[in-house]
Amino acid sequence: MSAHQVTLLGRVDCHACEVAKADLERICGEIGIELTVVDVDTDTELRAEYGDMVPVILINGEEHGYWKVEEERFRAALRSWG
Repeated sequence: MSAHQVTLLGRVDCHACEVAKADLERICGEIGIELTVVDVDTDTELRAEYGDMVPVILINGEEHGYWKVEEERFRAALRSWG
């Protein structure tokens, strides 16, 4: 599974983003996947596309979900990509 790319799109001072980041760090750490965090407010296109939906979770560049981490669904998605 280490070939997966998991990205969290969020913003500074976003409580939901902080919770999602902590959840993803824990899960990704358990299975050896690196988590990349991107602040949508640093990119005009990302802010326009995802600004109202943060936090947004991407797996291998594709939108997996937003607003919160659904752990079982997230783990199942990683397994299905494997």
